[in-house]
Amino acid sequence: MIKVSQLSKHFGTVKAVDDISFEVREGETLALLGTSGCGKTTTLKTLNRLIEPSAGTIEIAGQNILQQQPETLRRSMGYVLQNTGLFPHYTIAENIAVVPQLQGWDKTKTDARARELMEKLHLSPDLLSAYPRQLSGGQQQRVGLARALAADPPILLMDEPFGALDNVTRTKIQAEFKQLDELTRKTIIMVTHDVQEAFDLADRICLMDKGRIVQLGAPADLLFKPANTFVKEFLAGQQMQLELRTTNINNLWELLPDVPALSAAFMPKSTTVWALMEILKNQPAISFQKNKQVKTINFEQLMSAFYQYRKGGYSHE
Repeated sequence: MIKVSQLSKHFGTVKAVDDISFEVREGETLALLGTSGCGKTTTLKTLNRLIEPSAGTIEIAGQNILQQQPETLRRSMGYVLQNTGLFPHYTIAENIAVVPQLQGWDKTKTDARARELMEKLHLSPDLLSAYPRQLSGGQQQRVGLARALAADPPILLMDEPFGALDNVTRTKIQAEFKQLDELTRKTIIMVTHDVQEAFDLADRICLMDKGRIVQLGAPADLLFKPANTFVKEFLAGQQMQLELRTTNINNLWELLPDVPALSAAFMPKSTTVWALMEILKNQPAISFQKNKQVKTINFEQLMSAFYQYRKGGYSHE
């Protein structure tokens, strides 16, 4: 859906983005990951022409974005900022209604959409008449997401959307983000410097450094098949936790004991080791079925299989 070809952006002699190319499939979430100054935010802003590229092309649904008016292009995308970017003198309802009004929606339709999004994002409809300063940081971030989704755009751009929140609030909103049905149809490009956020929320990760793409692939590719030393060192501090969050039962299947189901609850094979560690704190065992084979494991058996997997260098499917 989005095709970036040989994109560059120079500020004087500084190459903020240096000849990068990538594609984002329809319905995919891509995380632009890297340290400050690596070019990820500049890359994001070229997609809606908040920054004009120095060279290269960007196509959306086969159309070069330079052939569109910037205002028209931006109205076709949702845009979520780290500091929410809410208009302080607008009510929450007025903030959410900005793009629908620009697109000519009538008031009844706009109001109904605002209430629908408030409900989906776990915000009281009573807040529609409030002003941003009267909301908590987490509430403001949800409103920022609601505003970006209001006109139901096919593409969502997110620039460090949860970076300004405290750890507890950020974790809660990230969990809600993954479950939000509004996002299942969206093509999402997210800028983040948070490695765990990228691994948790993205289908693929584009790791950048000094304006270049170092590696582009699924989270497991970066973790288990790093392209070079930079990728290894970038992830090294969180290697174990990322492996626990990325490895699932399907990866461990051949290492699990062949014990049939008893009275244990069944779980999907895509469940990660990290998630199962939490679940197995409160119940003795969990069962899984692959084809016609059923296996049941407890906490100790899960961790034994995981450590065998790591030690044996098994292929990560």
